[in-house]
Amino acid sequence: MKITNVEVIILESPGSYEATAGAEEAYGIKHLGLIKIETDGNITGYADLETQPHVAKAIVDAPSEGAVPGFQGLRSVLLGEDPLEVERLWHKMYMASVYYGRRGAAMQVISGVDIALWDIIGKRVGQPIYKLLGAGYRDRVRAYASTLFRSTPEGIAEAGRQYVERGFTAIKFGWGVFGQDAERDVELVAAARAALGNRVDLLIDTGWYVHRTAKQAIHMVRSLEPYRPFLIEEPLSPEDYDGYAELSGAVETMIACGEQEATEWGFRTLIERGRIDVLQPDLSRCGGFTAGRKIVHLADLHNKLCIPHAWISDLLTAASLHLNAFMRNATFQEFNTTSGPLSRELCLTPIQSEGGYLRVPQGPGLGVEVDESVINKYRVA
Repeated sequence: MKITNVEVIILESPGSYEATAGAEEAYGIKHLGLIKIETDGNITGYADLETQPHVAKAIVDAPSEGAVPGFQGLRSVLLGEDPLEVERLWHKMYMASVYYGRRGAAMQVISGVDIALWDIIGKRVGQPIYKLLGAGYRDRVRAYASTLFRSTPEGIAEAGRQYVERGFTAIKFGWGVFGQDAERDVELVAAARAALGNRVDLLIDTGWYVHRTAKQAIHMVRSLEPYRPFLIEEPLSPEDYDGYAELSGAVETMIACGEQEATEWGFRTLIERGRIDVLQPDLSRCGGFTAGRKIVHLADLHNKLCIPHAWISDLLTAASLHLNAFMRNATFQEFNTTSGPLSRELCLTPIQSEGGYLRVPQGPGLGVEVDESVINKYRVA
């Protein structure tokens, strides 16, 4: 079997994330990049991309520079290759983009291609990806509802109660207005805890885009600790490894980071230098399943929790559920609660919470089928 085409499809939603950010539930993403890989075996693999999709399309479509390494477009690197050789193709793509990539958008495209290749392998052999990774420890994963901070204590309390009524036993509030007023931040977290009670886990994403020094982050985390957050996510810049080490050593609450990290080398730095407690690899950014499997092994080796970040759509959630099924010690699966069409409509059978859990797809490959009519409806490039 050979790869016959690699394509980035760009979808555009009629709504926008900014329209509701900070007050209500996020609408969802405006643009989505979708990787589509076709083969001469009549098997197609898909993956979504959490990156700037127009940049991703340029990375795939760029012409080859011949024998010169490091400057090639990724389609030219993959055409004619055997999609089953994912490890070799990952390294080939990495070397082909090394002078303009190594991290960022190039790695995010490599991640999407890698996921789509695993999807093809699973479809070829008729098995779900978690079996190909080597383990199926569970067929469902506890979900946390991933949503925005509301702007008032009353609003956040009402949102929390609604998610509990929907069956969630864990909720993460993040971004929105958090970080604009320290006293209000504490009031919002206190209101969330009061509404959720003691049996629902509360996770807090404080927003890496809010600049904090390590000491400011320590003060902020300590102010929230009376409300027993399960973890606090990305209170510092993703590159502030020394700041993370200082923070993690000074507080009781688990500190989480990693949605913007990539490759096993990056996560090793996050563990050994940053000293964080919880790894959050995003399969669409960290290097796909080929890197994700290694990151899980790193987490095991260093006795860290690993909770995959997955916000963009049901397609990425499905991929992350396979990674969670592969882990010996799975904790949560992030579940994006937005109603935006690119998040909720991309798969023929949307992923839904059942009593606070998400079922691991059991079909071949990713185990979910992309709705071609949705692609045709929202496609702009």
